[in-house]
This record gives sequence, structure tokens and C-alpha cells, in this order.
Amino acid sequence: MVSLAHTVQWPLHKCGSCGLPYKASRTRFYVVGSNRDDDYHTTLRALKSRGRTPRRSLGQHYMLNSTINEQLVNLAEVKVGDVVLEIGPGTGSLTNILVNAGAKVIAIEKDPHMAMHVRERFGDVGHVMVLQEDFTRCHIRSHIESLLEKTSKEGSGYAKVVSNIPFNISTEVIKQLLPMGDIFSEVVLLLQDETALRLVDASLRTSEYRPVNIFVNFYSEPEYKFKVSRTNFFPQPNVDGAVAKFKLKQPSDYPQVTSTKTFFSMVNAAFNGKRKMLRRSLQHLSTSAEIENALENLGLLVTSRPEELTLDDFVGLHNFLFKGRTEFANYS
Repeated sequence: MVSLAHTVQWPLHKCGSCGLPYKASRTRFYVVGSNRDDDYHTTLRALKSRGRTPRRSLGQHYMLNSTINEQLVNLAEVKVGDVVLEIGPGTGSLTNILVNAGAKVIAIEKDPHMAMHVRERFGDVGHVMVLQEDFTRCHIRSHIESLLEKTSKEGSGYAKVVSNIPFNISTEVIKQLLPMGDIFSEVVLLLQDETALRLVDASLRTSEYRPVNIFVNFYSEPEYKFKVSRTNFFPQPNVDGAVAKFKLKQPSDYPQVTSTKTFFSMVNAAFNGKRKMLRRSLQHLSTSAEIENALENLGLLVTSRPEELTLDDFVGLHNFLFKGRTEFANYS
């Protein structure tokens, strides 16, 4: 752990029992750069201090087990000087672990009360930025790029994402983050277990194989890491969680398609008629004869259905069908 006492902006007191520096406020004391863990009682006190109760509409389930938070940080290999995006910091339990690892944290919190709480808790730490915004509507790129420019000599040149995200926005978060391999190197998320399995382990010819699996593998190398019991959260959700890691691909390593826009449009259209053969579900893009010819050239059956195609198969099919079609030349 890295001591951050040197980042404090004004004189500190010292705790008589542990000797760690703390900031005095009107009603609370926060330990700066502490090794102390956030637990059930700490979480309740933090919520009570704001007159808050967890809001299901925001998907608020607070992590009570600091060991899980430490595992998230370790999986992302967070080092001193790394820029880390945290979505939904809540009471700041994961933020504290990131701070102690030496990260420069951008925390995005939709709940204005909890955003204020995290802002006050880490007010003396010079490298925690709290944005009170809805992540799904936030233009995070400009914030990350600005911070990366300032820290280019200290870090790797890429930021990381480490978050215990609200379960109800998981898919939206994934779709927004994964195509940003030019600024993020890896994304480590605590998700609903079923969602993590569906994103990472869905197999061909199963009902769980969907367009999002093509999307995830197009932009990243996903890994399911471990399951997290629901008993580690407050309030306890009805499902277990799981940690997944996504190593983002650089844009130069993306599958070569003539247009990402038309590629994903084709994939979505294929799965809209999931039990239909591709020669029927893609008729609005090409004739049945052209689709059959493309499938044969790829070594696939002319009766193929979308759940039978790998990412590489879809890439080959798209490029064969759209090769030389000037009406799509300007799509990106």
C-alpha cells in the first residue's frame, strides 16, 4: 500500500489509536490513505450521515467485503500513477483501495448525495476526481484523455476501469467501454453472475449466444474470473455477482471489416430472426443467392443460422457481402 499523507492540502491531526492522519470535518473523521477496511457498520454510518438508504432504482448494492475490492484492483494490476475510472463509487470503499494502490481516480456517481460523500471523504487526496453524472450519458473520453496527458510520464499511457457497477446498467456500460481500446487497456467489473457468464462463456448453438457476444469478442479478450456471493452486498440482492476482466484490443487489432457500422447492423439483423436461416434473415441486405454463395465460400452450410457462426465467420460473411458496395463506403 502507498501512503498518501503527502498529498494532503492542509494540516492533519493524527489518530491516537493507529497514528494515521485524518481530516477533521464538522461531524465526521476520514482516514486518508488508510488500510482500514469498509465493512457493514462503516457502510451504514456513511449512508446514515447522508440520510440515505440504498435505492433499487439506481441498482445500489454496496460491497461489504474489502477483500473482494482488493481482488478487483489486483486483477487490473493497478500501479502507482495509473489512471483508473470507477463507475458508481457509492460510499468509496473500492475508491479507498484504489487510492492506497496509488491510482489517480476518476469516480462517476449518479446519486448526488453519494457523490458529495465521496468528494468529502477524499477531499484531501490530490488525485481523486468525482463527477456527479449518469455514466450512460457521460462523455467520459475527454476527462480520461485530459488526465492521461497530464500523467503521461508516470503511467502506461492507457487508463483502466475498475468498478462494482450497478447491475441494471451492465450491458450499457459494456457497450460504451469496450470500443475504447485506444484509451483503456483493461476493464475489470463486478457484474451479476448470470450477466458475466452470458458475456464471457456463451457457446455456439445455445440460446445464450447473442449479438453482444460478437461485440464483446470483437473489441476485447474476456475472462470470467470468480463468483461473488450475494451475502457480500448490502442490501443483499436476489442474485450472486461475479468478476469479469476484459482485456481491450487496440483499434489496429480489431477484426478487419469494411465498416463496423454495417457489420454490427448485419449481426443484429441476423439474430433478430434467430431461428431463421441467414439466407432469409439477411434478405434486406443481399439476395438469397448471394448469401448462399458467401456462406459456401466460407465453408459454411447454406442453411446456417446465426447461432452457428463464430466472430470470424461473421467477419468473413460481412466482407464478402459488402465488398465493393459503394453505398456503404462512408460508414464507420
